[in-house]
Amino acid sequence: MVDRSERGKLALTGAGALEFLNGQVTNEVAALTPGDGCYAAFLTHKGKMLGDVRVLATGSEVLLDTERVALQALFDMIRRFKLGYEVELHKRTLESHLFSLLGPRARAVVAAATGQDALTLGDSEHAHVPATIARRPVRLINTDAGGVDVLMNADDGTAVWAALVAAGANAATSADAEIVRVERGIPRYGSDMDDNTIPQEAAINERAVSFTKGCYVGQETVARLFYRGKPNRHLRGLRLSKPVAVGAEVAFGDRVVGSLSSSVDSPALGPIGLALIRREVEPGATVTVGTDGASAEVLTLPF
Repeated sequence: MVDRSERGKLALTGAGALEFLNGQVTNEVAALTPGDGCYAAFLTHKGKMLGDVRVLATGSEVLLDTERVALQALFDMIRRFKLGYEVELHKRTLESHLFSLLGPRARAVVAAATGQDALTLGDSEHAHVPATIARRPVRLINTDAGGVDVLMNADDGTAVWAALVAAGANAATSADAEIVRVERGIPRYGSDMDDNTIPQEAAINERAVSFTKGCYVGQETVARLFYRGKPNRHLRGLRLSKPVAVGAEVAFGDRVVGSLSSSVDSPALGPIGLALIRREVEPGATVTVGTDGASAEVLTLPF
């Protein structure tokens, strides 16, 4: 279990919240019903990413959480464009705590902590339900690969954490969570994606972009690239010959084709990393990483 309370958190209320948000982000959110959620990106008018965001519809409000580095851009976008909509914006970063349970026993631990025989979440990523842990109200949220996030009021964080540990959760570090993320090939905004990245380059189109919804900011570029073009870069996995620090240049022959954006030493896979690499470097190729003689095999994600 990892404390991820540093993530940026906002809420939208008002009858026009989902309609408004649908015109701002890449995925279809207008049809979300209470208990539904989705993953999306918010973009510049040129289709470059300003951040990614998880959207959760509760019925009374729309909850948003994003990487802390992208929080201000998300806040500014909402505040700037919500004029004319029945929408109110609320800050929740400091008012809320977020714990992530990872691993094959995550759902069993949360079920034990809530006193339920089994969770009622189903299997869909981002599905969420209200519950109670240690007599405190929480929201349970499905994550990828069977994990569960627990969202609560900040004042209840200590009691909820203790109850989850008592139910069998083991405290983990952000470094442990980073290993799991990289093993799954999931890009992180601020590391593997930034304001020079288009969603297709980071391989998040399938999870984050709808090509059947109405207009949203940056849609023209994203759609044109998807239907008519090819991205100049692709997010790839690298199986490294030895650990290499983030930021090291990735070279193919005598040409620099990218830089290492994530790097971990996985207990299961050894040294691995993620990098946005020029499209001419195909999976299976061998590249040089950094200046200390490290090599790497280029792989299609996930590992």
